[in-house]
Amino acid sequence: MTASFHPDGFPLRFTHPGLPGHPFLLQEDTDRWHTPAHRWGSGFAITSRGSGRWNAASGTHEPVPGLTLTIDRTTGDDALTETYTWLNTRDSPLTLGSLAISLPIRDVYDDAEDALTRACHAHVWTGGAWSWALAQPMSGEGPVLGMIVREGALWAYSVESRNIGSGSNVRGHILLHVTDHARNPQAFGGQPEIVLEPGRPYVLRLETGFHDTVEAFLAATRPPVAIEQLVAETGQTLRVGDREITSHEHGALHVELPGGSRTAVLFHTPRRELVERRVARVLADHRPLHLDVPERHAFVPYDNATGLTQPTNGWGDWTDGAERLAMPTLLQQARLRGWGDATAIDEALHGWSAFARKWLVEEDGTVRRGSHFPEREPRLYNFPWLAHFFADQFKLYGEAADLDLAARVIERAYTLGAIDHLLLGFPEVILQVAGQLDENDQTARAAGLRDSLAKHAAHFARLGHALPSHEVNYEQSMVAPLVSLLAADGGHPEALERALRWLRAFGGPQPHVRLRDIGIRHWDGFWFGRDRLYGDVFPHYWSVLTAVALSQVGERESAQAIFRANLVNYTADASATCAFVMPSCVEGLPAHRPDSLANDQDWALTLWLRSTGEE
Repeated sequence: MTASFHPDGFPLRFTHPGLPGHPFLLQEDTDRWHTPAHRWGSGFAITSRGSGRWNAASGTHEPVPGLTLTIDRTTGDDALTETYTWLNTRDSPLTLGSLAISLPIRDVYDDAEDALTRACHAHVWTGGAWSWALAQPMSGEGPVLGMIVREGALWAYSVESRNIGSGSNVRGHILLHVTDHARNPQAFGGQPEIVLEPGRPYVLRLETGFHDTVEAFLAATRPPVAIEQLVAETGQTLRVGDREITSHEHGALHVELPGGSRTAVLFHTPRRELVERRVARVLADHRPLHLDVPERHAFVPYDNATGLTQPTNGWGDWTDGAERLAMPTLLQQARLRGWGDATAIDEALHGWSAFARKWLVEEDGTVRRGSHFPEREPRLYNFPWLAHFFADQFKLYGEAADLDLAARVIERAYTLGAIDHLLLGFPEVILQVAGQLDENDQTARAAGLRDSLAKHAAHFARLGHALPSHEVNYEQSMVAPLVSLLAADGGHPEALERALRWLRAFGGPQPHVRLRDIGIRHWDGFWFGRDRLYGDVFPHYWSVLTAVALSQVGERESAQAIFRANLVNYTADASATCAFVMPSCVEGLPAHRPDSLANDQDWALTLWLRSTGEE
């Protein structure tokens, strides 16, 4: 392998002839927020004798009095081998509460072209003795760079440089932890405290090198067990290696693995039962019932910590429109199947329809973000969600005005420039509304919608890598609707296959229910949650957009696993979180916990039900 080093010995980039110009690591000259403080192998220790950092590549250092760290690096033809040895040099025991090592993989979204040629997805697995990190090019092509623990263990990862200054287009600096007990003892199923007796060392040995494929890398990690499935219904059985595991309680279950490793699986309430419980909770908790009609029929966020609904407060992602459409659309999906209290659902849907007509959609089909939220210009993301609501209202109740409004919203979106956007659910609602128009003798209008869809697909097939920026410069929720758009049109197979490679790369192969195949998203906790934690959300409900797209190209088994993994964000009584922030800490603040706000997560259920039909 070829690695470039700083004069002080820090790895600065890894290069492979198959991907010339790809640095794999953050670059200080171009990634301006990346400074020497987070170079490869830098880190910190929190101990019973105090805390300290190191920012040197090799040799022996003393980050804490009486604790030395010796770093040795050797480079061979195939791998960089690093050995970190922490030694207690005093005559009394020393407790290691946190040990962190920086891994500055270039996981950034400067723009789509840069992301697809010079950036990586960092798939991190800190499962104890079986731990690794995988830097996969965002293009989904070429070799991958992998770091494997060969001695010692990693039990957590945290993220730094994640704040309003670095913004939503930066994953941040990933820190790998031998333990993070001092800051978050319960993270990842529990963090060990490591006690070093006098003269005793702790050794962590890492091996980093290129692998031709993800599969080849996984084989090189020497998995202690095979884990084919990570999700089952309560009362069913999962096989982890030669063990059979079951649970009758809804929730994630940590499982110890051979050789000092650990993972998590999920047992979940059967889908209909969970949906019916969730519908009842939405009706009970998420409506501002203190208001008059029709405003009392809106759906709003709900704070599980206080039991209060959440006003908008001038924050676009807490409005009573936009992503909150997850709730009335979930009610529709339940009603289409005859699930739940039909009378209560009918009343709620008719009430919400009246609210939406008054506050969320204008006569020409323009959609507003919320009832009392000023906008400089319409947010196009909201258009297909409202169109789909009224299309399903027509399916449920047969009112011609609802179908007309659904079509009008789609047409208005194209008038406002939707052909340049990858809107979530847009291809699906266009096909549904066009079919409904055909069935109601409006074939010319239906043909117009299909023609717009075909032009839309052709436009993005021509763009190739040069995808336009959306609310984030490049993200999984751009590529998934791109796949859906190209799959719906069917006329651009090469562009579809390319987009599928990009989409699959967002999801890693970690053997953990919150991580396997779940598209990376690292900003939604800040925008949608109560705690404003700006770090990795696993799973985030929009990760099911990957499942929707995979369903549309026939990969049903992978899609179902992603849909079902999202049920980990619900409890047995169907309360929910909009964001489970995965790292042990973000900017030093304890994470690995659910945000208290239930907000927009019900898209996970709505889209699962839509993707499987009225079964």
